Amino acid sequence: MSDIATSAAAPSARASEIRAMLALAWPLILTNLAQMAITTTDVVMMGWLGPQALAAGTLGANLFYAPFLFGIGLAVATAPAMAQAVGRRAGVLRAVRRAAGQGFLVCLIYSLPVWALLWHAEAILLLLGQDPALSAEAQDYMRALQWSLLPGLMFVVLRSFLSALERPRAALVVTVLAIVLNAVSNWVLMFGHWGVPAMGVVGAGVSSTIANAFMVVGLLVFCSWDRGFRRFRLAAALLRPDLHGLGGLLRVGLPIGLAMGFEVTVFNVATMLMGLIGPTALAAHAIALQVSSITFMVPMGLGQAATVRVGLAAGRGDHAGLGRAGWTALALGMGFMTCMALLLLGAPQPIVGVFLDLTDPASAAVAPLAAALLGIAGLFQVFDGAQVVGAGALRGLQDTRRPMIFAALGYWATGMPLAALLAFGAGLGGIGIWVGLLIGLAVVAGLMVARWHRREALGLVPRG
Repeated sequence: MSDIATSAAAPSARASEIRAMLALAWPLILTNLAQMAITTTDVVMMGWLGPQALAAGTLGANLFYAPFLFGIGLAVATAPAMAQAVGRRAGVLRAVRRAAGQGFLVCLIYSLPVWALLWHAEAILLLLGQDPALSAEAQDYMRALQWSLLPGLMFVVLRSFLSALERPRAALVVTVLAIVLNAVSNWVLMFGHWGVPAMGVVGAGVSSTIANAFMVVGLLVFCSWDRGFRRFRLAAALLRPDLHGLGGLLRVGLPIGLAMGFEVTVFNVATMLMGLIGPTALAAHAIALQVSSITFMVPMGLGQAATVRVGLAAGRGDHAGLGRAGWTALALGMGFMTCMALLLLGAPQPIVGVFLDLTDPASAAVAPLAAALLGIAGLFQVFDGAQVVGAGALRGLQDTRRPMIFAALGYWATGMPLAALLAFGAGLGGIGIWVGLLIGLAVVAGLMVARWHRREALGLVPRG
Protein backbone atom coordinates (compact mmCIF):
# COMPACT_ATOMS: atom_id res chain seq x y z
CA MET A 1 0.00 0.00 0.00
CA SER A 2 1.34 3.45 -0.80
CA ASP A 3 2.17 6.02 1.87
CA ILE A 4 -0.79 8.12 0.67
CA ALA A 5 -3.15 5.25 1.25
CA THR A 6 -1.48 4.49 4.57
CA SER A 7 -1.87 8.08 5.72
CA ALA A 8 -5.56 7.90 4.79
CA ALA A 9 -6.14 4.89 7.06
CA ALA A 10 -9.17 4.95 9.30
CA PRO A 11 -8.74 7.14 12.39
CA SER A 12 -9.49 4.14 14.59
CA ALA A 13 -6.56 2.24 13.06
CA ARG A 14 -4.24 5.18 13.63
CA ALA A 15 -5.44 5.62 17.20
CA SER A 16 -5.01 1.90 17.85
CA GLU A 17 -1.44 2.04 16.52
CA ILE A 18 -0.61 5.04 18.71
CA ARG A 19 -1.88 3.18 21.79
CA ALA A 20 0.04 0.02 20.89
CA MET A 21 3.22 1.98 20.13
CA LEU A 22 3.12 3.91 23.40
CA ALA A 23 2.28 0.79 25.42
CA LEU A 24 5.37 -0.92 24.01
CA ALA A 25 7.64 2.15 24.03
CA TRP A 26 7.24 3.53 27.54
CA PRO A 27 8.79 0.53 29.37
CA LEU A 28 11.61 0.52 26.80
CA ILE A 29 12.21 4.25 27.37
CA LEU A 30 12.26 3.83 31.15
CA THR A 31 14.56 0.80 30.84
CA ASN A 32 16.98 2.90 28.76
CA LEU A 33 16.89 5.63 31.41
CA ALA A 34 17.36 3.06 34.18
CA GLN A 35 20.44 1.66 32.44
CA MET A 36 21.80 5.22 32.26
CA ALA A 37 21.13 5.51 35.99
CA ILE A 38 23.42 2.53 36.68
CA THR A 39 26.28 4.28 34.87
CA THR A 40 25.47 7.59 36.55
CA THR A 41 25.57 5.91 39.96
CA ASP A 42 29.05 4.55 39.21
CA VAL A 43 30.31 7.99 38.13
CA VAL A 44 28.88 9.74 41.18
CA MET A 45 30.30 7.19 43.63
CA MET A 46 33.71 7.14 41.92
CA GLY A 47 33.70 10.91 42.40
CA TRP A 48 33.46 10.28 46.15
CA LEU A 49 36.80 8.47 45.91
CA GLY A 50 38.44 11.62 44.54
CA PRO A 51 39.30 13.21 41.20
CA GLN A 52 42.10 10.70 40.44
CA ALA A 53 39.75 7.73 40.80
CA LEU A 54 37.02 9.50 38.82
CA ALA A 55 39.42 10.30 35.97
CA ALA A 56 40.72 6.71 35.87
CA GLY A 57 37.21 5.28 35.96
CA THR A 58 36.09 7.62 33.17
CA LEU A 59 39.02 6.54 30.99
CA GLY A 60 38.20 2.89 31.56
CA ALA A 61 34.48 3.35 30.95
CA ASN A 62 35.06 5.21 27.69
CA LEU A 63 37.35 2.44 26.48
CA PHE A 64 34.76 -0.20 27.44
CA TYR A 65 31.67 1.36 25.88
CA ALA A 66 32.90 1.52 22.28
CA PRO A 67 33.11 -2.31 21.89
CA PHE A 68 30.06 -2.70 24.12
CA LEU A 69 27.92 -0.56 21.80
CA PHE A 70 29.14 -2.49 18.76
CA GLY A 71 28.12 -5.70 20.56
CA ILE A 72 24.68 -4.23 21.24
CA GLY A 73 24.30 -3.86 17.48
CA LEU A 74 24.93 -7.59 17.08
CA ALA A 75 22.56 -8.52 19.91
CA VAL A 76 19.71 -6.20 18.87
CA ALA A 77 19.60 -7.88 15.44
CA THR A 78 17.54 -10.57 17.14
CA ALA A 79 14.64 -8.11 17.63
CA PRO A 80 13.39 -7.90 14.01
CA ALA A 81 13.94 -11.64 13.48
CA MET A 82 11.82 -12.45 16.55
CA ALA A 83 9.15 -9.86 15.74
CA GLN A 84 8.70 -11.12 12.18
CA ALA A 85 8.48 -14.70 13.47
CA VAL A 86 5.76 -13.69 15.94
CA GLY A 87 3.92 -11.85 13.17
CA ARG A 88 4.01 -14.93 10.90
CA ARG A 89 2.71 -17.16 13.74
CA ALA A 90 3.57 -20.39 11.91
CA GLY A 91 6.52 -22.10 13.63
CA VAL A 92 6.86 -19.18 16.03
CA LEU A 93 8.25 -21.18 18.98
CA ARG A 94 11.11 -22.69 17.03
CA ALA A 95 11.92 -19.49 15.11
CA VAL A 96 12.03 -17.29 18.22
CA ARG A 97 14.02 -19.87 20.19
CA ARG A 98 16.49 -20.16 17.28
CA ALA A 99 16.95 -16.36 17.09
CA ALA A 100 17.49 -16.15 20.87
CA GLY A 101 20.00 -19.01 20.87
CA GLN A 102 21.91 -17.51 17.96
CA GLY A 103 21.93 -14.16 19.73
CA PHE A 104 23.40 -15.73 22.87
CA LEU A 105 26.05 -17.54 20.81
CA VAL A 106 27.04 -14.42 18.86
CA CYS A 107 27.37 -12.50 22.15
CA LEU A 108 29.74 -15.18 23.50
CA ILE A 109 31.84 -15.39 20.33
CA TYR A 110 32.14 -11.60 20.20
CA SER A 111 33.02 -11.27 23.90
CA LEU A 112 36.03 -13.61 23.79
CA PRO A 113 38.37 -11.44 21.66
CA VAL A 114 37.06 -8.23 23.27
CA TRP A 115 37.93 -9.61 26.72
CA ALA A 116 41.45 -10.41 25.49
CA LEU A 117 41.79 -6.87 24.11
CA LEU A 118 40.43 -5.05 27.15
CA TRP A 119 42.66 -7.04 29.49
CA HIS A 120 45.49 -4.85 28.13
CA ALA A 121 43.70 -1.55 28.76
CA GLU A 122 46.80 0.13 30.17
CA ALA A 123 48.81 -0.46 27.00
CA ILE A 124 45.94 0.80 24.84
CA LEU A 125 45.51 3.97 26.87
CA LEU A 126 49.25 4.65 26.83
CA LEU A 127 49.20 4.33 23.04
CA LEU A 128 46.45 6.96 23.06
CA GLY A 129 48.71 9.30 25.01
CA GLN A 130 46.99 9.07 28.39
CA ASP A 131 48.64 9.65 31.76
CA PRO A 132 50.58 6.53 32.93
CA ALA A 133 49.25 6.59 36.50
CA LEU A 134 45.64 7.00 35.33
CA SER A 135 46.13 4.30 32.69
CA ALA A 136 47.37 1.81 35.29
CA GLU A 137 44.40 2.49 37.58
CA ALA A 138 41.99 2.35 34.62
CA GLN A 139 43.34 -1.10 33.76
CA ASP A 140 42.63 -2.33 37.30
CA TYR A 141 39.07 -1.07 36.90
CA MET A 142 38.73 -2.58 33.42
CA ARG A 143 39.84 -6.03 34.53
CA ALA A 144 36.78 -6.10 36.78
CA LEU A 145 34.38 -4.25 34.47
CA GLN A 146 35.12 -6.18 31.26
CA TRP A 147 33.34 -9.33 32.49
CA SER A 148 30.06 -7.40 32.41
CA LEU A 149 30.24 -7.38 28.59
CA LEU A 150 28.70 -10.82 28.01
CA PRO A 151 25.80 -10.55 30.50
CA GLY A 152 25.16 -7.00 29.30
CA LEU A 153 24.78 -8.19 25.70
CA MET A 154 22.73 -11.24 26.69
CA PHE A 155 20.34 -8.88 28.48
CA VAL A 156 19.81 -7.08 25.16
CA VAL A 157 18.82 -10.41 23.54
CA LEU A 158 16.36 -11.17 26.34
CA ARG A 159 14.93 -7.66 26.20
CA SER A 160 14.46 -8.10 22.44
CA PHE A 161 12.57 -11.32 23.14
CA LEU A 162 10.23 -9.62 25.62
CA SER A 163 9.70 -6.69 23.23
CA ALA A 164 8.87 -8.98 20.29
CA LEU A 165 6.08 -10.45 22.42
CA GLU A 166 5.09 -6.88 23.42
CA ARG A 167 5.68 -7.50 27.13
CA PRO A 168 8.78 -5.43 27.98
CA ARG A 169 7.89 -4.48 31.55
CA ALA A 170 9.83 -7.33 33.17
CA ALA A 171 13.06 -5.88 31.75
CA LEU A 172 12.21 -2.54 33.35
CA VAL A 173 11.55 -4.12 36.76
CA VAL A 174 14.80 -6.10 36.65
CA THR A 175 16.80 -3.02 35.61
CA VAL A 176 15.37 -0.90 38.45
CA LEU A 177 16.30 -3.65 40.92
CA ALA A 178 19.78 -3.72 39.37
CA ILE A 179 20.20 0.01 40.06
CA VAL A 180 19.64 -0.65 43.78
CA LEU A 181 21.90 -3.71 43.75
CA ASN A 182 24.65 -1.77 41.96
CA ALA A 183 24.49 1.15 44.39
CA VAL A 184 24.63 -1.13 47.46
CA SER A 185 27.39 -3.22 45.95
CA ASN A 186 29.38 -0.08 45.12
CA TRP A 187 29.02 1.13 48.70
CA VAL A 188 30.23 -2.19 50.10
CA LEU A 189 33.03 -2.96 47.65
CA MET A 190 34.38 0.50 46.79
CA PHE A 191 34.50 1.86 50.34
CA GLY A 192 34.94 -1.32 52.39
CA HIS A 193 31.82 -1.99 54.46
CA TRP A 194 30.41 -5.12 56.13
CA GLY A 195 33.92 -6.49 56.65
CA VAL A 196 34.85 -6.28 52.96
CA PRO A 197 38.20 -4.59 52.17
CA ALA A 198 37.91 -1.31 50.25
CA MET A 199 38.54 -1.99 46.56
CA GLY A 200 38.22 1.53 45.13
CA VAL A 201 37.43 1.74 41.42
CA VAL A 202 37.90 -2.03 41.10
CA GLY A 203 34.86 -2.40 43.33
CA ALA A 204 32.82 -0.33 40.87
CA GLY A 205 33.82 -2.71 38.06
CA VAL A 206 32.89 -5.76 40.14
CA SER A 207 29.54 -4.12 41.02
CA SER A 208 28.73 -3.47 37.37
CA THR A 209 29.46 -7.10 36.51
CA ILE A 210 27.26 -8.30 39.38
CA ALA A 211 24.42 -5.98 38.31
CA ASN A 212 24.54 -7.13 34.67
CA ALA A 213 24.68 -10.79 35.69
CA PHE A 214 21.70 -10.20 37.97
CA MET A 215 19.68 -8.72 35.09
CA VAL A 216 20.34 -11.72 32.84
CA VAL A 217 19.64 -14.33 35.51
CA GLY A 218 16.56 -12.41 36.65
CA LEU A 219 15.06 -12.34 33.15
CA LEU A 220 15.93 -15.99 32.47
CA VAL A 221 14.22 -17.01 35.72
CA PHE A 222 11.18 -14.88 34.87
CA CYS A 223 10.95 -16.32 31.35
CA SER A 224 11.16 -19.86 32.77
CA TRP A 225 8.48 -19.12 35.36
CA ASP A 226 5.95 -17.10 33.32
CA ARG A 227 3.38 -19.30 31.58
CA GLY A 228 3.41 -17.26 28.37
CA PHE A 229 7.20 -17.37 28.04
CA ARG A 230 8.26 -20.78 29.35
CA ARG A 231 6.99 -22.53 26.19
CA PHE A 232 9.83 -20.87 24.23
CA ARG A 233 12.40 -22.77 26.36
CA LEU A 234 15.04 -20.06 26.27
CA ALA A 235 17.30 -22.02 28.63
CA ALA A 236 17.48 -24.74 25.97
CA ALA A 237 18.32 -22.08 23.37
CA LEU A 238 21.15 -20.90 25.61
CA LEU A 239 22.61 -24.38 26.07
CA ARG A 240 21.96 -25.79 22.57
CA PRO A 241 21.77 -22.96 20.01
CA ASP A 242 20.46 -23.79 16.53
CA LEU A 243 23.10 -22.61 14.07
CA HIS A 244 20.83 -22.73 11.02
CA GLY A 245 20.57 -19.22 9.60
CA LEU A 246 23.27 -17.74 11.85
CA GLY A 247 24.75 -15.93 8.84
CA GLY A 248 21.48 -14.07 8.36
CA LEU A 249 21.61 -12.75 11.90
CA LEU A 250 25.17 -11.53 11.35
CA ARG A 251 24.22 -9.87 8.06
CA VAL A 252 21.63 -7.83 9.94
CA GLY A 253 23.66 -7.28 13.13
CA LEU A 254 27.09 -6.30 11.82
CA PRO A 255 25.80 -3.18 10.00
CA ILE A 256 23.84 -2.16 13.11
CA GLY A 257 26.99 -2.45 15.20
CA LEU A 258 29.02 -0.45 12.69
CA ALA A 259 26.35 2.26 12.47
CA MET A 260 26.34 2.57 16.26
CA GLY A 261 30.13 2.70 16.16
CA PHE A 262 30.10 5.54 13.64
CA GLU A 263 27.71 7.49 15.85
CA VAL A 264 29.45 7.00 19.19
CA THR A 265 32.94 7.63 17.82
CA VAL A 266 31.97 10.91 16.19
CA PHE A 267 30.85 12.19 19.60
CA ASN A 268 34.03 10.83 21.22
CA VAL A 269 36.14 12.75 18.70
CA ALA A 270 33.97 15.85 19.18
CA THR A 271 34.75 15.67 22.91
CA MET A 272 38.48 15.45 22.15
CA LEU A 273 38.24 18.47 19.84
CA MET A 274 36.48 20.39 22.60
CA GLY A 275 39.40 19.52 24.86
CA LEU A 276 41.79 21.07 22.33
CA ILE A 277 39.78 24.30 22.44
CA GLY A 278 40.00 24.48 26.23
CA PRO A 279 38.42 23.49 29.55
CA THR A 280 35.60 26.04 29.24
CA ALA A 281 34.47 24.60 25.91
CA LEU A 282 34.80 21.05 27.25
CA ALA A 283 32.67 21.79 30.32
CA ALA A 284 29.96 23.48 28.22
CA HIS A 285 30.03 20.56 25.78
CA ALA A 286 29.62 18.07 28.64
CA ILE A 287 26.46 19.85 29.83
CA ALA A 288 24.87 20.01 26.36
CA LEU A 289 25.78 16.39 25.65
CA GLN A 290 24.39 15.13 28.96
CA VAL A 291 21.05 16.90 28.42
CA SER A 292 20.86 15.59 24.84
CA SER A 293 21.68 12.06 26.00
CA ILE A 294 18.80 12.05 28.48
CA THR A 295 16.16 13.33 26.06
CA PHE A 296 17.51 10.97 23.37
CA MET A 297 16.29 7.99 25.42
CA VAL A 298 12.67 8.76 24.41
CA PRO A 299 13.04 8.53 20.61
CA MET A 300 15.51 5.68 21.12
CA GLY A 301 12.78 3.73 22.93
CA LEU A 302 10.31 4.66 20.20
CA GLY A 303 12.80 3.40 17.62
CA GLN A 304 13.07 0.10 19.49
CA ALA A 305 9.29 -0.13 19.59
CA ALA A 306 9.12 0.70 15.87
CA THR A 307 11.45 -2.22 15.11
CA VAL A 308 9.04 -4.58 16.83
CA ARG A 309 5.79 -3.10 15.51
CA VAL A 310 7.10 -2.93 11.92
CA GLY A 311 8.53 -6.45 12.26
CA LEU A 312 5.23 -7.85 13.54
CA ALA A 313 3.32 -6.28 10.65
CA ALA A 314 5.91 -7.44 8.11
CA GLY A 315 5.72 -10.97 9.48
CA ARG A 316 1.98 -11.16 8.99
CA GLY A 317 2.16 -9.48 5.56
CA ASP A 318 0.30 -6.35 6.69
CA HIS A 319 1.84 -3.67 4.46
CA ALA A 320 -0.55 -0.96 5.61
CA GLY A 321 0.14 -1.85 9.24
CA LEU A 322 3.89 -1.66 8.93
CA GLY A 323 3.67 1.73 7.19
CA ARG A 324 1.34 2.97 9.91
CA ALA A 325 3.72 1.70 12.63
CA GLY A 326 6.76 3.44 11.14
CA TRP A 327 5.07 6.77 10.53
CA THR A 328 3.44 6.71 13.98
CA ALA A 329 6.80 6.18 15.68
CA LEU A 330 8.37 8.95 13.59
CA ALA A 331 5.55 11.37 14.42
CA LEU A 332 5.75 10.60 18.13
CA GLY A 333 9.55 10.80 18.22
CA MET A 334 9.81 14.04 16.28
CA GLY A 335 6.88 15.53 18.19
CA PHE A 336 8.59 14.88 21.52
CA MET A 337 11.91 16.17 20.28
CA THR A 338 10.27 19.32 18.90
CA CYS A 339 8.90 20.01 22.38
CA MET A 340 12.39 19.48 23.82
CA ALA A 341 13.83 21.80 21.16
CA LEU A 342 11.43 24.55 22.16
CA LEU A 343 12.39 24.05 25.81
CA LEU A 344 16.13 24.19 25.12
CA LEU A 345 15.79 27.20 22.83
CA GLY A 346 13.45 29.06 25.16
CA ALA A 347 14.91 28.36 28.60
CA PRO A 348 18.56 27.27 28.42
CA GLN A 349 19.68 29.18 31.53
CA PRO A 350 17.60 27.22 34.10
CA ILE A 351 18.88 23.97 32.55
CA VAL A 352 22.48 25.16 32.78
CA GLY A 353 21.74 26.09 36.40
CA VAL A 354 21.10 22.43 37.20
CA PHE A 355 24.75 21.69 36.40
CA LEU A 356 26.45 24.95 37.46
CA ASP A 357 26.16 27.43 40.29
CA LEU A 358 25.35 30.51 38.20
CA THR A 359 26.30 32.79 41.10
CA ASP A 360 29.83 31.35 41.22
CA PRO A 361 32.33 33.54 39.30
CA ALA A 362 34.06 30.36 38.15
CA SER A 363 30.95 29.54 36.11
CA ALA A 364 30.87 32.90 34.35
CA ALA A 365 32.68 31.73 31.23
CA VAL A 366 31.06 28.30 30.98
CA ALA A 367 27.40 29.25 31.49
CA PRO A 368 26.84 31.44 28.39
CA LEU A 369 28.63 28.97 26.10
CA ALA A 370 26.64 26.07 27.57
CA ALA A 371 23.41 28.02 26.98
CA ALA A 372 24.42 28.68 23.36
CA LEU A 373 25.23 25.00 22.80
CA LEU A 374 21.88 24.01 24.30
CA GLY A 375 20.18 26.25 21.75
CA ILE A 376 21.95 24.40 18.94
CA ALA A 377 21.16 21.12 20.69
CA GLY A 378 17.49 22.05 20.44
CA LEU A 379 17.61 21.86 16.64
CA PHE A 380 19.95 18.89 16.93
CA GLN A 381 17.27 17.05 18.92
CA VAL A 382 14.69 17.02 16.11
CA PHE A 383 17.08 15.45 13.61
CA ASP A 384 18.46 13.04 16.21
CA GLY A 385 14.94 11.82 16.95
CA ALA A 386 14.17 11.36 13.25
CA GLN A 387 17.33 9.37 12.53
CA VAL A 388 17.04 6.96 15.48
CA VAL A 389 13.33 6.24 14.87
CA GLY A 390 13.91 5.96 11.12
CA ALA A 391 16.72 3.47 11.71
CA GLY A 392 14.48 1.51 14.09
CA ALA A 393 11.65 1.31 11.55
CA LEU A 394 14.02 0.15 8.79
CA ARG A 395 15.49 -2.39 11.20
CA GLY A 396 12.02 -3.93 11.51
CA LEU A 397 12.35 -4.79 7.81
CA GLN A 398 15.88 -6.11 8.50
CA ASP A 399 17.22 -3.27 6.33
CA THR A 400 20.49 -2.36 8.05
CA ARG A 401 23.29 -2.14 5.46
CA ARG A 402 22.16 1.06 3.76
CA PRO A 403 21.46 2.83 7.11
CA MET A 404 25.03 1.91 8.09
CA ILE A 405 26.27 3.73 4.96
CA PHE A 406 24.03 6.69 5.81
CA ALA A 407 25.64 6.87 9.26
CA ALA A 408 29.13 6.85 7.76
CA LEU A 409 28.21 9.57 5.24
CA GLY A 410 26.40 11.79 7.71
CA TYR A 411 28.69 11.52 10.72
CA TRP A 412 32.13 11.09 9.19
CA ALA A 413 31.97 12.36 5.59
CA THR A 414 29.86 15.41 6.49
CA GLY A 415 29.49 16.17 10.20
CA MET A 416 33.02 15.71 11.53
CA PRO A 417 34.86 17.52 8.68
CA LEU A 418 32.43 20.43 8.96
CA ALA A 419 32.79 20.48 12.75
CA ALA A 420 36.59 20.71 12.51
CA LEU A 421 36.42 23.29 9.71
CA LEU A 422 33.94 25.54 11.50
CA ALA A 423 35.65 25.20 14.88
CA PHE A 424 39.23 25.79 13.83
CA GLY A 425 39.13 27.10 10.25
CA ALA A 426 36.26 29.56 10.72
CA GLY A 427 37.18 30.29 14.35
CA LEU A 428 33.76 29.39 15.77
CA GLY A 429 35.22 27.15 18.48
CA GLY A 430 32.79 24.92 20.36
CA ILE A 431 29.76 26.36 18.56
CA GLY A 432 31.31 25.31 15.24
CA ILE A 433 31.69 21.73 16.45
CA TRP A 434 28.03 21.52 17.40
CA VAL A 435 26.89 23.13 14.15
CA GLY A 436 28.92 20.51 12.27
CA LEU A 437 27.32 17.72 14.30
CA LEU A 438 23.89 19.25 13.67
CA ILE A 439 24.42 19.24 9.89
CA GLY A 440 25.73 15.68 9.97
CA LEU A 441 22.67 14.51 11.92
CA ALA A 442 20.38 16.32 9.48
CA VAL A 443 21.97 14.39 6.59
CA VAL A 444 21.53 11.05 8.39
CA ALA A 445 17.93 11.85 9.35
CA GLY A 446 17.00 12.94 5.84
CA LEU A 447 18.46 9.80 4.27
CA MET A 448 16.78 7.50 6.82
CA VAL A 449 13.32 9.04 6.41
CA ALA A 450 13.65 9.14 2.62
CA ARG A 451 14.53 5.44 2.53
CA TRP A 452 11.59 4.60 4.77
CA HIS A 453 9.28 6.66 2.50
CA ARG A 454 10.52 4.75 -0.57
CA ARG A 455 10.61 1.31 1.11
CA GLU A 456 8.21 -0.35 -1.37
CA ALA A 457 9.79 1.22 -4.47
CA LEU A 458 13.17 -0.01 -3.21
CA GLY A 459 11.84 -3.55 -2.75
CA LEU A 460 12.24 -3.58 1.04
CA VAL A 461 8.62 -4.74 1.36
CA PRO A 462 7.43 -7.61 -0.88
CA ARG A 463 4.57 -6.49 -3.09
CA GLY A 464 1.25 -8.03 -2.26
